[in-house]
Amino acid sequence: MSKKVYCLAQFLPKEGQEAALFQVLQQLEPNTLREDGCLQYRVTRHITSPFAQGTSYPIVFNEIWADLASFEAHCQRAEINNFFEKYCLADDGLAQAWNVCVYSDEPADFDAPKLG
Repeated sequence: MSKKVYCLAQFLPKEGQEAALFQVLQQLEPNTLREDGCLQYRVTRHITSPFAQGTSYPIVFNEIWADLASFEAHCQRAEINNFFEKYCLADDGLAQAWNVCVYSDEPADFDAPKLG
């Protein structure tokens, strides 16, 4: 087990804004990948397959962070806050809705060894 944190950040674009929102989100990747705690940060778009017919927002970031502190530090960066203010919270933004969730691969009662 690990202290890794897995984040799925889903975005529902406003009508006709999917390509524009995807492009804006792609621009967040380079600087985020420079963060020491960032292990993976990839924006993806939904595609169709007869083997995966679940429902989801059409744009999803798949993120892996070294630990919760790294994820939370990322969320406080000016570039990330500016994105949410301009493209999500503003009336003329590109996103209609968004859903950001974090997950752990450790069971709730995991007795992780104390190192160092």
